[in-house]
Amino acid sequence: MNKKNRVFIATSIDGFIADKNGEIDWLHTLPNPNNDDMGYMEFIRGCDAIVMGRTTFETVLSFNIPWPYQIPVFVLSRQLNNLPPNLTDKAHLVKGSLHDILKEIYQKGHNQLYIDGGRTIRSFLSEDLIDEITLTTIPILLGGGAPLFGDLPQELNFELLETRTYLNQVVQRHYQRRK
Repeated sequence: MNKKNRVFIATSIDGFIADKNGEIDWLHTLPNPNNDDMGYMEFIRGCDAIVMGRTTFETVLSFNIPWPYQIPVFVLSRQLNNLPPNLTDKAHLVKGSLHDILKEIYQKGHNQLYIDGGRTIRSFLSEDLIDEITLTTIPILLGGGAPLFGDLPQELNFELLETRTYLNQVVQRHYQRRK
């Protein structure tokens, strides 16, 4: 089966995924009376597992809602030694090099991966392991915070596949890695 590592993430106009305090409440500053998911459900239907970093995992836990994912979640962490017992069949702790982790996940039959979390995405990009990026830009300048992108060991070229507009202000671009 064709393996793909995909990103679906929102940023501010200036490229931040969290504000200076690590908060993401700015993502919900625009009126969204119909609760448009901006393509998320369509995207997640094409994924069979999620790979996220510890910070993103802890952020999801802080929402104090029922576990939101229907597909397996693999949590990358050097610091965590175990996950909450109520997530035993839903989330799995993985450690090691990204190539070893991907090999382990692929061997479990998961080939369409959603890569989530700023540091995790940057790590995957550094190793040229991202195949597609769906980037949603919220019309706000945060002026600082957690950046989505950072230094890369080499230039990575992507091809624009599609652009969509939501709520007459939010721009979403879907890119595919060009190798």
